[in-house]
Amino acid sequence: MTTPPTAQPAAESAAEPTPTLEPTKPVAATSPTAETAPRWERRLRTVCMTIARLGLGYLFFTQLFWKLPPTFNCQPDFAFTSAKADGSLQRTGGGLCDWIGIESVWAQRPRRLFQVVGGPGWSVDISPLAKANGAFIDSFVKPNIRWMGWLIWGGEAFIALSMILGLFSRLGGLVAVAISAQLMIGLAGIRDPYEWEWGYNLMFFLSVAMLGIAPGRYFGLDTLIRPRLQALALRGKRIARFLLPLT
Repeated sequence: MTTPPTAQPAAESAAEPTPTLEPTKPVAATSPTAETAPRWERRLRTVCMTIARLGLGYLFFTQLFWKLPPTFNCQPDFAFTSAKADGSLQRTGGGLCDWIGIESVWAQRPRRLFQVVGGPGWSVDISPLAKANGAFIDSFVKPNIRWMGWLIWGGEAFIALSMILGLFSRLGGLVAVAISAQLMIGLAGIRDPYEWEWGYNLMFFLSVAMLGIAPGRYFGLDTLIRPRLQALALRGKRIARFLLPLT
């Protein structure tokens, strides 16, 4: 006996309508400025980066007044500190010429950084870098100190202004990296006069952090000028495209 086919429910036999998918919003890429962290974390991040930025800016600000242009507190003949026959220093009384001379003298002596005090004898020999720095000082900086002094002083003044105001803070970080690296190679860890190595090392590492973070984007004037530069860059303005990454 043949069993009659079972009738399918109308709901099943009818074609199911294709569901309408709502357009999805693009997911923002994770970035330091993404508003994904809790409010207290965002505020803490802003406060900490602002303190670090102001600290680096104030550090360079405090170093502007002992080498003011146009004499940079050098002797009238712009004489530089040199080494005596016994190896001790013949100081010129302070100022930029004094410290440039000290770098020149120590460039000819063994130099090591990142030494582990009281532990393994790990360190990094920077003598080749120090010698190269000394050659640059002797062949270029010293003969042109009357205008190189302006460049050195102006670079440090720009860092102070950039960090304190949060203006073109990535460019300020870049200049800080260059100057602090040169000072670290030239002066960190020398014994006469004694210069604590990590004072220069930490200045360099803090400058590197400011270069990467661009802290003016969080609480500084960069937050005001970046939207304008972005709008100009979208309209094809080349100068805006050039300046935007520096903020």
